Amino acid sequence: MPPPNCVIELEIFQHQLDEAELDEMWSFVRIKSNQRWLWHAIDHNTGEVLAYIFGKRQDDVFQQLRDILKPFGIKHYYTDNWGAYDRHFDECEHHVGKRNTQKIERKHLTLRTRIK
Repeated sequence: MPPPNCVIELEIFQHQLDEAELDEMWSFVRIKSNQRWLWHAIDHNTGEVLAYIFGKRQDDVFQQLRDILKPFGIKHYYTDNWGAYDRHFDECEHHVGKRNTQKIERKHLTLRTRIK
């Protein structure tokens, strides 16, 4: 532990990236009507987790995740066909389909399997 009057300097590096995969995963606590959603974003090339947020499956929760991702300068988002993505992404930055969301779908499958 540093002394109380010691000044610690930190450098934080945030890398820029071109592509990210986004998805949401559903679960529940005790009863199915008590739903919980994990919104998740990963680097499309490395699979590294960029950000996540828990909440309802609503646009305002997605917007919170998008705000967290803004500093990364992401140019292309790969998602499924859920409506919030279409409503809030520009057509040129949003790409729908399973071909480019395989990493994040695999992460969700692994998570579901391990928490059973």
